[in-house]
Amino acid sequence: MPTATHTTPASTTVLTEPQWQRRPVAHEQRVDGWTQGYLDRRRDGVPHPVEDFLFRYYSQRPAQFRQWHPGFGTTLVGATDHLALKGYADLGAGQVGVDIEHVRSQQRLVRTVRTLLVATAQRPAQLGCFGLHEWAMVYRLDADEVRHAAWPLRLGSAGTDAVVEQHRIRCTHFDAFRFFTEPARPLNVLQPARDDRPDFEQPGCLHAGMDLYKHAFRLSPMVPSELVADCFSLAREIRELDMRASPYDLSELGFEPVAIETAEGKQAYVEAQADFARRGAPLRAVLIAWCDRLLEAAADA
Repeated sequence: MPTATHTTPASTTVLTEPQWQRRPVAHEQRVDGWTQGYLDRRRDGVPHPVEDFLFRYYSQRPAQFRQWHPGFGTTLVGATDHLALKGYADLGAGQVGVDIEHVRSQQRLVRTVRTLLVATAQRPAQLGCFGLHEWAMVYRLDADEVRHAAWPLRLGSAGTDAVVEQHRIRCTHFDAFRFFTEPARPLNVLQPARDDRPDFEQPGCLHAGMDLYKHAFRLSPMVPSELVADCFSLAREIRELDMRASPYDLSELGFEPVAIETAEGKQAYVEAQADFARRGAPLRAVLIAWCDRLLEAAADA
């Protein structure tokens, strides 16, 4: 599998067919390695609580993920097939690229994404939440009511509830908090809402790290697909920790638990959380740089 690229904005580039034709092939091969299992399971009706999340929770379909985009400012000679894709235009001289008019039409989205990314990047990483959001999502529910009811709770319902009650819950991410059970909501010391995400999100949050993938694909085709794939790769690893630290027993799937109810488990979680925050920082910075470039280009057009 190709290594991460963290593609940064560059000045306008023209790529000849021999120069660009290998990139979509490499991207498709990389993405197929992630999506094929999901597509097979979807066909067979066999969901996977870890591997399927990024495809079910986020709105980008596998076929969209597989489509390669060079990003705004890179024009392709002979790429006439891209003219059928949203956001592209014939730029003359046999060149095809993302149209500046499309960039201008997406300014509200770009500004919104940039505001959230910058606010998140400017805060120190808050570590030590121990993934209790997943526990709060099943708090005081019967075993057959939980989201992943096919998988047992490691400590049972009563034991899971006790862990929630014995810890201070400080979830900063609205899209996690909104799935808390009603009895769990008052236990969170913060009350993030849909419209105040920039006031709460911080780089230590696992969901903020996974959301880098969402921000990247929402900016497609204006950002390179390699960057979207880099963000997905990180999100996939984060999701694994998210569920290993959850109350579910997924050892049958090969995921050994991070027992956050123990001192050893807490230490392992914080170390992994810090590493993901460190690895997410350059991706967030590249996305911010792309937002800046897109805003500048639209203003100059």
